Amino acid sequence: MSNEQPNIIFMMSDDHASHAMSCYGSKINETPNLDRIANEGMRFDNCFCTNSICAPSRAAILTGQYNHVNGVKTLGDKFDSRQTTVQRLLRKNGYQTALIGKWHLGHGGHHDPADFDYWNVLPGQGDYHDPQMIEMGEEKQAKGYVTDIITDYSLDWLKNRDKEKPFMLMYHHKASHRPWDPDEKHAHMYEDVDIPEPYSFHDDYEGKSEAAKEATMRIDRDLIKRDVKADPPEGLSDKELKSWYYQRYIKDYLRCVASIDDNVGRMLDYLEEEGLADNTIVIYTSDQGFFLGDHGWYDKRFMYEESLRMPFIIRYPKGIRAGSVTKDFALNVDFAETFLDYAGIDIPDSMQGRSLRPVLEENTPEDWQTSMYYRYWEHLSKEHKVGAHYGIRTHKYKLIYYYGKALGAADAVDEYREPEWELYDLEKDPHEMTNVYHDSAYEKTIENLKKELFRLKEEVRDSE
Repeated sequence: MSNEQPNIIFMMSDDHASHAMSCYGSKINETPNLDRIANEGMRFDNCFCTNSICAPSRAAILTGQYNHVNGVKTLGDKFDSRQTTVQRLLRKNGYQTALIGKWHLGHGGHHDPADFDYWNVLPGQGDYHDPQMIEMGEEKQAKGYVTDIITDYSLDWLKNRDKEKPFMLMYHHKASHRPWDPDEKHAHMYEDVDIPEPYSFHDDYEGKSEAAKEATMRIDRDLIKRDVKADPPEGLSDKELKSWYYQRYIKDYLRCVASIDDNVGRMLDYLEEEGLADNTIVIYTSDQGFFLGDHGWYDKRFMYEESLRMPFIIRYPKGIRAGSVTKDFALNVDFAETFLDYAGIDIPDSMQGRSLRPVLEENTPEDWQTSMYYRYWEHLSKEHKVGAHYGIRTHKYKLIYYYGKALGAADAVDEYREPEWELYDLEKDPHEMTNVYHDSAYEKTIENLKKELFRLKEEVRDSE
């Protein structure tokens, strides 16, 4: 049986937006090694996270469950590793399992990674240079640049694995998380280039919710010297100052992405050199999207497209047609089920997603999801002050409800805000500049979307 089971390499970065990948048509950078995965496999254009923040997305990926079920709704919640996870099921069924890089789900006791034959992770966010690592519970000092180190450890594990067993390696990068500290190799990329500013860079939030206006993640106002590593020149106009901050931010961000791309290339080369490429499912994704100056912001959390959308590219020569692209929906709660399906392992009823395998084989079922449910719980959290909200996205519309309460969630601030709604017509307004919730032409659309929103909310058992 083990000969028939594919190997799985799950590569995940942190805060890497799909619009900073050339296979997604990026206007600001090139990612040739990531493009290899897309060109030799399938690119998902509508892959979404169910909660756009690091720890909750990681918990959803491991469990196939929404955050109100797996217990990690905010950054303040630690993951209980005693619950059913994809790695436990794979390991019980003959797979070797390893996790190397970013964990970010708590440490100590039952918060440590579990059901991995080997794990070596960063404590918390970890450092870009000379990071501390926790190897199987023991803290050790590493030397070098974190993206290279995580790849070195991953390749070492692959070289020393039991060659008789299939494997799943979770290869998780710290990059491209804030603060953006590139390595020496990439430190001077883009030095003489102006990176294009995004379409919505000068969004003034007119007609949007107070939540959008209140959020403290603006490029020109909320980035600090640690982020941009210099004081701005004197005498700049407000518009020039905003552009200066953007160029400083985005160039370091893209330099961190360039190191990821180089290291993904090292991993792909190893698989080919060892004859492993044909029977290995290779996935590249990020734990969520990120604002790259879109709406004048950095960070994530909101349900707007740049934050909601995850890159998701996957290669499996035995079962996925090279160069294929799909607009079918995929969610981070679907990943675990997909791995189990390909491994021939029963998917437990406790998982709430659905295997992507039929989509990957270009045989999408007629009842495939055409709407998705999102929820961000960390109401007005200290640093970014994004109001808690839930909502629905369909292929054509997005409806968001800011309910204005903390509801006891960890890291949420117990300050009431007046509830607000936003509606975006994604066909007419893909950049989400105009909230049409109060436009009478959309009354019937809103009625139908609310009905579907509350149906989905009940379906995923979110009762708060």
